[in-house]
Amino acid sequence: MNIAILIVLILMDIRVVEAKEPMNKKSVNPMDLKLYLLQGNSIKTKLISALVLFAIIATTGCATNPVTGKQELSLVSEQWEITTGQQQYLPMRQSQGGDYVADPKVEAYVKEVGQRLAAVSDRKLPYEFNVLNNSVPNAWALPGGKISINRGLLTELKSEAELAAVLGHEIVHAAAKHGAQGMQRGLLLQGAVVGASIATQGEEYANLAQMGATLGAQLVNTKYGRDAERESDQYGMQYMSRAGYSPLGAVELQRTFVKMSEGKQQSWLEGMLSSHPASQERVENNIRMAAQLPGGGEVGKARYQQVMAHLNKTEAAYSAYDKAQKALNEGDKKTARSLVKKAISIEPKEGHFYSLLGDIEYGEKRYKSAHREYDRAIKLNEEFFYYHLRRGLVNQKLNNDTRAKMDLERSTQLLPTASAYNALGNLSRDSGDLAAAKAYFAKAAQNSDQAGKQAYASLVEIDLPENPENYLKLRNISDGLGRWLIEISNPTPKDVSSVIVQIEYPDKQGRMRSSKRRISGVLAAGSTQRLNTRILINPALVDRYGSSIADAKIVNN
Repeated sequence: MNIAILIVLILMDIRVVEAKEPMNKKSVNPMDLKLYLLQGNSIKTKLISALVLFAIIATTGCATNPVTGKQELSLVSEQWEITTGQQQYLPMRQSQGGDYVADPKVEAYVKEVGQRLAAVSDRKLPYEFNVLNNSVPNAWALPGGKISINRGLLTELKSEAELAAVLGHEIVHAAAKHGAQGMQRGLLLQGAVVGASIATQGEEYANLAQMGATLGAQLVNTKYGRDAERESDQYGMQYMSRAGYSPLGAVELQRTFVKMSEGKQQSWLEGMLSSHPASQERVENNIRMAAQLPGGGEVGKARYQQVMAHLNKTEAAYSAYDKAQKALNEGDKKTARSLVKKAISIEPKEGHFYSLLGDIEYGEKRYKSAHREYDRAIKLNEEFFYYHLRRGLVNQKLNNDTRAKMDLERSTQLLPTASAYNALGNLSRDSGDLAAAKAYFAKAAQNSDQAGKQAYASLVEIDLPENPENYLKLRNISDGLGRWLIEISNPTPKDVSSVIVQIEYPDKQGRMRSSKRRISGVLAAGSTQRLNTRILINPALVDRYGSSIADAKIVNN
């Protein structure tokens, strides 16, 4: 993209904002004008953004795409891709059910096929391949070559060539910088990275995970454009051919996707098809591409079926488990218990099943029984955050505080969650370590879920009396008569009282004065009050008026 055109577009947007947000200075007193400028209006902010963006583009510019050979605008470095992929890979896998470990040879096989393809790719990256313990038929790639395929997609494939088609496609997404380009478009359009939901069927793992995998979720859930999908199909098939696989596997794969799309199977729409839309056009494109490549190649149907035999045999167990989860979410514990026990009878080596039993026991306040089930889950897979988190919460209920802390901290190493940090904050507060409690509550409060809200309320309760200025908000305004008013807002979930405001101002001779004002009564949670200082503003000295929160107390209900 031409740099000059880009800057013109941004400046045009500034003019649009300027037209939408006129400021009639005749109707605004000097105090309000000062506040408007200090808060940063859209015009000023957008101009700065344009200049910063210009500086970024000037220092990075265009680069040759290692896969397509095209010249493209490049705002993110390869090191950013690799570092981001490394940082987000574990949190994303954890948030989507963790790795599938019940049959280790499945993941070993996927890694083997993946590395065989990666070896012939046009870009050398630290490629990694994992199988996720998730029933949604899906696969995704993070920048830097971090690639995952779900258990639910492996059971739908019929051959090693089809597996190679999926992995080759995802390798191209990473090698051709499709994820980085999507992030780049976000930077150009928004100037910031925004969060995204994690596509995991609404499981509790996703609901807990927003703290640790927000950026990864945005990258994974990016809907690639038609050009990116076409490139991934085309070059992925080339990689298949170079690695010795029949590219016709990619044709069969797309035919499967089209069939599933026409059948509108919900699990497919939530998975592969949501980010990789299927179409007959893609089938035809793959047929034409296959005709241009050398004939023959490995299909590997027998080997694939052999490796996947146990996974296919136990598919009914995971179907029962998914139904059990749904039943528990709807409050039907009896059905959930029956279904999960059926799942265990088919596949006794799956930790998720015992963990769900633990959740049922926990919900019925049978904490010792719940502890036993989480123990079983951890013995089967000690590398999944949720088992440690839940056992930590159970240990807290059983007053095993030392063990609770160990479990909760282990869970945050695998995936930071507000639930774990909030529980750790409560443990620290109960033991008298308020400094640690504040740190934990502050981390949890970054999330907007129920645990995050509880943590924020606890943080306010113990920290506001010492640092009221961090929680109560002041805004200086004036009335129509030029008197100085101060709006005091309490955005916290706690009522406060004994609020004292420190003010500084010039007297009639220009000498600085200071005094304190007390807000009468209670400043309720979410409310705002106005304090009339009864001081007239001198427009010539408007910069010298200031206010701050000096003291406040929490109202104990």
